[in-house]
Amino acid sequence: MISASPRLAATCSGALPFGSQLNKPIRVSFLIDDLGRAGTETQLLALLRNLDRDVIEPDLVLLNGEGELSRSLEPADCPILRLGVTKLIGRSGLRAAQKLYRHWQAFRPDVAQIYFLDSAYLGVPVAKWAGVPNIVRVRNNLSYWLTRKHRFLNRAIRPWVDVTLTNSEAGREAILKQDGVSVERTAVIENGVDLERFHNWRLSPRTGTIRIGTVANLRPVKNIDGLMRAAKVLLERYPHLQFEVAGEGEQRGELERLDSELALGSRFVLRGSVSDVPAFLASLEIAVLPSHSEGMSNALLEFMAAGRAVVATDVGANAKLLDGGRCGLLVPPQNTEDLVGAIDRLLEDEQLCRRLGEAGRERVEDHFSRESMVREFEDFYRRLAGAGRILE
Repeated sequence: MISASPRLAATCSGALPFGSQLNKPIRVSFLIDDLGRAGTETQLLALLRNLDRDVIEPDLVLLNGEGELSRSLEPADCPILRLGVTKLIGRSGLRAAQKLYRHWQAFRPDVAQIYFLDSAYLGVPVAKWAGVPNIVRVRNNLSYWLTRKHRFLNRAIRPWVDVTLTNSEAGREAILKQDGVSVERTAVIENGVDLERFHNWRLSPRTGTIRIGTVANLRPVKNIDGLMRAAKVLLERYPHLQFEVAGEGEQRGELERLDSELALGSRFVLRGSVSDVPAFLASLEIAVLPSHSEGMSNALLEFMAAGRAVVATDVGANAKLLDGGRCGLLVPPQNTEDLVGAIDRLLEDEQLCRRLGEAGRERVEDHFSRESMVREFEDFYRRLAGAGRILE
């Protein structure tokens, strides 16, 4: 679904936009801090790989981009500029601003689409300085953690942003409430999932160990500590369970200490970053999303595409994705007892696991395909590019 400002719906009139010629692809420059395996980066990479190059000519700018993981994830068919910035304040930031300005003057994008805080603080003013006609800022989380400094900086760059783009109505509501952006200058494009990656999605009959797990960065908002405490209770009832977490992050040390305190041993494993998420999910029977906050969760879409029975906290767009509970069990956030109860219910009812997994797979097939998401983005850029550029 796209909902946006009257500017986006403008029909052909006036001069051609900044960087393009009639009947040429719309130029879109994407700016993000680094590439990684988290949801926002994964969705951006999927978009870059699937855009129709006859319609959209993309390029990718990385605020840093020098890390091994980021380099390994760079798409092969998209020009890439690495700015190498590790600190915005000082000469490094100034040199990066000049380099980015020269790049955008040469590429002459119709749209600059900018992700994350540091990239926004650098990229939004430079895009305005360079004369980029359409500046899009992407805000996919609910910004529950913003400090006073960040709220001030967000307000400072807000007048230069033409459209704030998010991936859920919950995200839009947070933007309207926290940033004071008018509804006419917001847009929603929901995430999509590559279903072909999840071809081995039907649950096998239970035999022996039942695996329960999640895919999440190891950060406090993901509530892996809450999942650990739930696991402690459940392992006392079901000694044949195995819990696994695919993901890495700054909370690893804290979680390892909690694992030791709870004496979970080898029954709760922090596997670190996993490159083959479909294979990991295929090894599970139950997938859990215990987060305190979400926008539209890429992990939850992948759980559903993998046909897993899902337990998720009722935050952000989770209830919408799970169709109000038809495709998975919803529990209140920050409630270990209810989390335990929902997982317990699935452990006691193998057929319910199967029904929920099949319903989730059917729902993403019908409503959240990657192809549908990419087409919506292409329509979004057509509208932004506007005058004389509406490509049928």
